[in-house]
Amino acid sequence: MPMLPLDPETLLLSPAEARAAATPHSETYRSRKPFPYGGYDDFLAPEILERVKDELKVLPEVETSFDRPQERLKTSYIPERLPEYTRRLFYALNSRPVLAFLEELTGIKRLIPDPYFAGGGIHVVHNGGHLDIHADFNHHALLNLERRVNMLIYLNKDWKEEYGGSFEVWNDDMTAKVEGFVPLFNRMCIFNTSSTSWHGNPEPVSHPDGQPRMSIALYYYTATWDATRKSHTTLFKPRPGTADQSDRRIARQEMLADVLPPFLHRKLAPRLRKLGF
Repeated sequence: MPMLPLDPETLLLSPAEARAAATPHSETYRSRKPFPYGGYDDFLAPEILERVKDELKVLPEVETSFDRPQERLKTSYIPERLPEYTRRLFYALNSRPVLAFLEELTGIKRLIPDPYFAGGGIHVVHNGGHLDIHADFNHHALLNLERRVNMLIYLNKDWKEEYGGSFEVWNDDMTAKVEGFVPLFNRMCIFNTSSTSWHGNPEPVSHPDGQPRMSIALYYYTATWDATRKSHTTLFKPRPGTADQSDRRIARQEMLADVLPPFLHRKLAPRLRKLGF
């Protein structure tokens, strides 16, 4: 029995069934430290993800890619550019029943899905690629919403820990990895997001056959943003004793935002970004 029993054909589920599916796991999830998180196997009916994997054997032309010290050889694909069944699954994972499941699991009420899938979609990390430990952007500027929950569903058959790419949770002072999850097929990892929810997949992907690490990524929000909050982009935090690098460009941008008058910063920011500041 899958954790979230979406019908493989219709991808439908009632809100009551979805909420009931989360109830046995909610207390443990909410009590985890340093922030609520969890990893759950057999998340969906396996035939759902088998169909997705089959559709993703051919991917569209790359539209968004990342290749810098903090995130290497990573590409992402928004649902609108993907085949029909995969698109339907994304829409189902943004539906009211799944929101009921997430609210029951996390304890966060009135969650809002992102119809634009900003930063979400299918993520592909190729051999040699990684994503350093970080906290995600906290403000969906287009909708003026606060980011609250990340959900990741892995698509990698027979993946082993030595192939790299495990999802890792780290403590706040970066002295220890709290837990790691190998990105196994039909494993779902989820966590409450904040400016200190340190996570990532920092160990480079190294599959012996060159297969990439693939995942489904969705993010959820609440209408709790206000003028007292300070928005930020992705915050990277190097692990001590590693080759991880600080994101000096973002640090410079945030410093300038703090010291320049707002009207001057708005005027100069695009020009400074072009110059590498």
